[in-house]
Amino acid sequence: MLEQTLNFSSSKEDSEMLGNSKRIINQRINYYNDLAADYSKPGLVSNELGKKLIEKAEEIVAMKEETLPPISPNYTLEQIEQENKEWWPTHCEALRQGRGDILTGEYRDDLVYFCQDGPYRGLEQQKEREQHWWALIAQPEVTMVWPIVMFYGEFTYFEWNCVDDRTNETIAKGNVTWVRRGHRGACYLKTEQLTFYRDVFAPLELLKLITT
Repeated sequence: MLEQTLNFSSSKEDSEMLGNSKRIINQRINYYNDLAADYSKPGLVSNELGKKLIEKAEEIVAMKEETLPPISPNYTLEQIEQENKEWWPTHCEALRQGRGDILTGEYRDDLVYFCQDGPYRGLEQQKEREQHWWALIAQPEVTMVWPIVMFYGEFTYFEWNCVDDRTNETIAKGNVTWVRRGHRGACYLKTEQLTFYRDVFAPLELLKLITT
């Protein structure tokens, strides 16, 4: 009888664990459900949409104000989060197309950038190093994807990786947090862990493909 009771208890615990596992699995979502384009894997964004997103990116960069705007009833965290969601697909497309001019324009002049090569302050200290990173991830026959992106007020967290279209090897990956005060404020703090597996510095022919 004791053995039967123990087996019943174990079976009950197993059922509860299975139920919890199902609930966890059911919570998984596509992070792009309410965004203008899906950059979670290759082949989901048409050339036409990519062109429109670049045009939108240029418009957004032009909205950046000289002074960081305060969070207030006139510029709320809810509005900032919505603007960050609007900005996100334009950022992905700018990276895929190697638009260094747009990527630099997304930063404030007094940017603080924490990464293993840093820390960096302003827009000059990391400029040369970051151009190598952009050249490697935007090179021909390599596709950059962002399977995870999350938003909360000023904060945008995302994970990315780059895959060689021919060999299917992962050439780089990372995770990043931007603190971005919407279109008016742009990004004033960036933290990043990034790993490059195949190349660390880009050859000159790839650097020439980056628009600056």
